[in-house]
Amino acid sequence: MDNKGYFIDLGLIEYEKAWDLQHRLWSRRVEEKLPDLVILLEHPHVITLGRRGNRAHLVTPPEVLGAMKIPIFHVERGGDITYHGPGQMVVYPILNLREYGYRIVRYIDQLEEVVLRVLGDFGIEGRRDPLNRGVWVEKKKIASVGVAIKRWVSFHGFALNYETDLKYFDLINPCGLKGKRVTSMAEILEAEIPRKRLSERILFHFKEVFKRDWAEKELKELVADDRSEIAEGG
Repeated sequence: MDNKGYFIDLGLIEYEKAWDLQHRLWSRRVEEKLPDLVILLEHPHVITLGRRGNRAHLVTPPEVLGAMKIPIFHVERGGDITYHGPGQMVVYPILNLREYGYRIVRYIDQLEEVVLRVLGDFGIEGRRDPLNRGVWVEKKKIASVGVAIKRWVSFHGFALNYETDLKYFDLINPCGLKGKRVTSMAEILEAEIPRKRLSERILFHFKEVFKRDWAEKELKELVADDRSEIAEGG
């Protein structure tokens, strides 16, 4: 596999469909039928629990979530419980970490570095917390990180709140942390955040941190190049 890699922006896509797509693309990457990929997207309202997910941190009864049409998924990423929804940019890198010489801690550091640089472009000073991974602004969390790595290939990734309706985080103890609050770029800046500009800055800094010959690509082009049934149903 050469040094190329592709960015794919899927817009708004249901969690289960994106989860299935990740597995399909992960499999192709393990088989070296595809290069490294970075998927950008947003999800409709959904709650997910990672490998350490504890339903005790789901503070809203499941029947209430059902009435709100908010599904719950228990998935293989690291971390505890989180919320995804419109106005939150989710980034799923599917990378062969051997090619970067990364192990999991270094990889998470680099994902956080991308977020920190993006926030800096908008005049927001983020910080790391070595005890609670992700990115924080003062005492509020603005981005969560939860990854899975199998056969050296990553999936899942990070979620950055840019114009998220923060009241949905009241349904849970975000990341299993009681009493901790979340924030968004829009809340901090008291201004709208253009999605196009945000995605451009994410791609720019991803290229800077993860050195590769990156290019933007449509999923349908990827399917055509790979000659595989990737997109249908996932």
